[in-house]
Order: sequence, then structure tokens, then C-alpha cells
Amino acid sequence: MQYDRYGLFIDGKWQRGSGSVLAVHDPATGEKLGEASAATVEDVNRAIASAAAAFATWRHVPAWTRAELLHKAADVMIARTEEAARVMTLETGKPLAQAKREWGLSHDQFRWQAEEARRIYGRIVESRAPGGRIEVHHEPVGVIAAFTAWNFPAFLIARKVAPALAAGCTAIVRPSREVPGISMLLIDCLREAGIPAGVVNLVTGTTETTYRPIMDSKLVRKISLTGSTAVGQQMIRDSASTMKRVSMELGGNAPVLVFDDADLEKTLDLCVPVKFANAGQVCVTADRFYVHERLHDDFAKGFAARAASLKLGHGLDDTSQMGPLINQRRVDAIEGIVADAKARGGKILTGGGRPKGQNKGFFFAPTVITGLPDDAKAIAEENFGPIAAITPFASDEEAFTRANATEMGLAAYAFTKDAKRMREASARLEAGMVGINSFALAAAEAPFGGIKASGMGREGGSEGIHDYLNVKLAQMVV
Repeated sequence: MQYDRYGLFIDGKWQRGSGSVLAVHDPATGEKLGEASAATVEDVNRAIASAAAAFATWRHVPAWTRAELLHKAADVMIARTEEAARVMTLETGKPLAQAKREWGLSHDQFRWQAEEARRIYGRIVESRAPGGRIEVHHEPVGVIAAFTAWNFPAFLIARKVAPALAAGCTAIVRPSREVPGISMLLIDCLREAGIPAGVVNLVTGTTETTYRPIMDSKLVRKISLTGSTAVGQQMIRDSASTMKRVSMELGGNAPVLVFDDADLEKTLDLCVPVKFANAGQVCVTADRFYVHERLHDDFAKGFAARAASLKLGHGLDDTSQMGPLINQRRVDAIEGIVADAKARGGKILTGGGRPKGQNKGFFFAPTVITGLPDDAKAIAEENFGPIAAITPFASDEEAFTRANATEMGLAAYAFTKDAKRMREASARLEAGMVGINSFALAAAEAPFGGIKASGMGREGGSEGIHDYLNVKLAQMVV
């Protein structure tokens, strides 16, 4: 692995951290992949100073030049796809095909935001003052810090860094300690593309040494997090003392409504692969399936049969369809949800424990459960794992009411052939993103984000870059 080759990236140079090291493991085997350099408080402060110094210059680089560099970064990423996919699979456990898809979505972000850099439009407003004119400008926020989770270790960085650099901001990336290698490789692609020194920096390490210096620094003007709701709430509180802007993509608990006119087989064709992609460790994945009572039994039976046929294995095996959970903590959490389901009278149609013959790594069998009340953990909470809870409903009103009975509001889905019902589902489901007969939400051209306890701000689309821009009004009277 490349941990010794890279390390921390500060002021345009790869270097070893001054702290200890972080052990990184392959979740499919439990074996150690290597040791990544860990930053000290002093290292983090150097990264902040580097980003602040670079901002003074980068903010004035013409938008067309910034765009050209971001396009070049995408070119470099494409050339290094095979290397990146292998590293990602080893660190996360996801199958190689899923890793390649994530890398593709990541360089898409740089392509899209490169063009958005050329479209940071202001406007002129007629002034009521004689001889006056009001101009509205957009200016880069400044130094931003990106905190990212382990489940999409490249894509989550790209969704933050690409718009930040396009807007004229400089960045400090702090990835999850579980997956430092793929973040190193992505940052090295930016270095190879010619992004100037200090414009992007990478610090890996413990929460104790990396979090507090960033949150306390007045030089860091914005925080962007992908993580749990609890962590997001703490970050919002901690950002108040320095009045940092925040973007938060937090937890989800996505409902899927399957109405009585849905095409059963086509719906299953979409739902099962999506549910168990990345072993269910996806914030927008379907967690709770509300199925019309006319279709419920056939849907549950078909879902369980397809889930049971999935092949589990190491992500580097081309025949593997689902990999492991990221660590033992996730296995313990999923076992707790299954235990709660059994205690609440749930029926396990398939799965429910470690798969037979898998004695290494953090594997958990694809699990389908029916017969649960709405306050069971598998329905009431984000399970972030390979559990599908299926429950019947009798009327459309019941389906919408139960789907919205949560503090989460990241994504929601519905399956129906009726155009009127499609429009109603889009309007009534309380989520930042709604998929109708589709799960395709995470695209560079579309704004991604949630409402309620699932966060604030948007990543992607033409909206994404505005989270990294300040609005300035200039009133001029001649």
C-alpha cells in the first residue's frame, strides 16, 4: 500500500506526520494493510497556515484557469482508475466494480465544478438612488475544512473539494482514519494536475489532534461534514465561537413506498442491488420498505430469495456481489438491530447473522425482516447495514404518514406507474431528495442533501458551488 509513499500533504509536499501512526485493516480479512502517518496539532496548524497563505493568491486566479486545472485533475484521475479502485476495495471492502463506479462519480465532480467555476454570475439591481447602481457579487468564503466518512472515501472528498476549488477557496481535507489511502491517492491526482501548493492539504490522524485545531482556528471559515447526525450537531455547536459557515450531510433512514400498481419484478430488480450495495453502508440507501398489502407477501418473498442468492466475498474477487462491513463495531451494531427485531416479533426471512463459512473479516449476511412494528430499531433508526425491513400498508395516506414519521429527511423513494401518484409522492415525502421509480440521486449535475436532522446545504449541481461563496452587495452612486 501507499501509506509510506505519501502521508500528510501540506504546502504542496508529501511528508510524514510528527505523531504516531494509524493502523489500517482490510475489512474482508481483518489483516493489516499498513500504517498511515498521523498528524499532530502542530501539523494541522501548518496545514491551516498553508491554506490561508495560498488563499490570498488562489482567490484571484481567473475562473477559466481554475476550470482548466480541475479538468486536468479529472484527466489524471481517469488515468489512475485501476490503482484507485484496488486501494478503495482493500480499505472499504466494497466490490471492485462499485469502487470503480465511485471513482468515476468522483472525477465527474471535478468536471462539473470546473464548468461551474466559469458560471459564478453576479447581477445588477436598479437602485432607487439617483445615479446609483447596485451590484451583487459572489466571492470565495476562504479556507474550508472537509471532514469525510469512510463509506464513499473518494466521492465525498470530491463533492467538497471540487466546488471549493472552483469557487476560489482553499481546502484542508480530514478523511476518516479507516480509509486514509484512497484520500492520499485522490490528493496526489490534484498535485499531479498542477494544483498550486497550499490550495489543497491533507491531514490524517485522530480526532484529538485534528479536530480541535480546525474548529478553533479563525482562519478556517467553513466546515463541510459527511457523517452522523450526532457529530454534525456537535460541529455546529463548536463552529459557533468562530462563526464558521457549515454544510452538513448527515444520517438518513430512507423509506421506500411500493404502491399497489408497481411492477413487482422491476421494483425488485432495482431495490435488492441498491439495498445491499456497499453492504448497506450508504446514507441514502433504502432502509424501510412500505409495501401495499396486496403486494407485500410476494415482494417480501422475492426480496428474500434474491438477497439469499447474493455472493459474499472479498471485493477483489470479480464474482463477489457484496463485501464486508467496515469493522467489528458495525457488526456489533447490526447484531443488536437483529436481536431487537427478534424480540419485537419480527420474522427473519433470510440472513440474520454471519454467513456460514466466513470466518475472517466483518461479513454479515443480507438480511430481510418482516412483521415489525414501526418503533423497532430496523424501521425507526438508520441501520447502515445489510438489513431490509418490509412492512405492509393499506392506503396511500397511511404510507405517507408512516414514511414521514422520522426526524431524518435525506432521501425517500416511491414505486408506482400512476403519474398523479408520482407527483403526489414527490410533493408529500419529506426529504431533500425523492426518487420515483429510481434510486439515481448522486450525480454531479444534481444537488445532493437533506432536511430536518439529515443536514443542511447542498453538494453538486449548480447549487453546490454557492455553499462556498459569500454574497457581497455594492451600492454605487455617481
